[in-house]
Amino acid sequence: MNIRGFSSNMYGWFERWKSDGKEPVWDDLYRACAEAGLDAVETDATPEKLALARTFGLTVSASYIGLSLHGEYADLEAEVLPYAERLAAAGGTDLLVNADPYGGWKHPLPKPEELVQRQGDNLSRLADKLSPFGLQLSLHNHAADRHNAEADLRSVVHFADKAVGLCVDTGWAHVAGCDPVAWVRSYPERIKAFHLRNQRGRVPAEDVTEGDIDMRVLLEAAAHANYGGWIALELWHPPETNPARTMTEDVQRSIAFLREIVGNL
Repeated sequence: MNIRGFSSNMYGWFERWKSDGKEPVWDDLYRACAEAGLDAVETDATPEKLALARTFGLTVSASYIGLSLHGEYADLEAEVLPYAERLAAAGGTDLLVNADPYGGWKHPLPKPEELVQRQGDNLSRLADKLSPFGLQLSLHNHAADRHNAEADLRSVVHFADKAVGLCVDTGWAHVAGCDPVAWVRSYPERIKAFHLRNQRGRVPAEDVTEGDIDMRVLLEAAAHANYGGWIALELWHPPETNPARTMTEDVQRSIAFLREIVGNL
């Protein structure tokens, strides 16, 4: 199994810094990512952030944007294109978009099927717009309930052009009552990115080595799907996780664990 390398979403780092009573400034965060053994980070590739990341030997693998994908397409294009231009100029490969819930994050409602279809149409149009930049557009699952998680999945596999991929977030899929391994096995041609986090029920595990999700089985499924993209972590330590180690240590442990699995595939 040949992958591009190991990357990380930055949200968990940012939140962990705050919970540890530290000011989350980008140079400290990127330095810690490099010390943890990451090859890249997912970030908006502004000139300032790109220069800082490169200072510590990191590349930018992807940018991540939350969008009201079931809304008006013109609004989406206006928001996405600046991110895409910066990411392409930085040599990144993946633009990951997150579907805002219908009804808002505080009170999400079941997404109606006509909006699921509109979301798929909008994703197709965005993927076409990003093609000249050489970027892969993928939908990242973030819904915490089964109806909306499956609706967002359906917006891609039933309603979107084949150019639109899936970024499988294992943690959120599990929380929603879905099986991320089944998604990889069912839609191998759509799997273009991963956010890996393990879970103990609805509580995020400290690292990916233990929990309800069998990462070995997941990566075996990815190998069968001929996956060759980035393996990105999304470790997150809310208070109920009660972490015993630093984020740097947990990322190091996770990378070592995943590297061994990948090396044996």
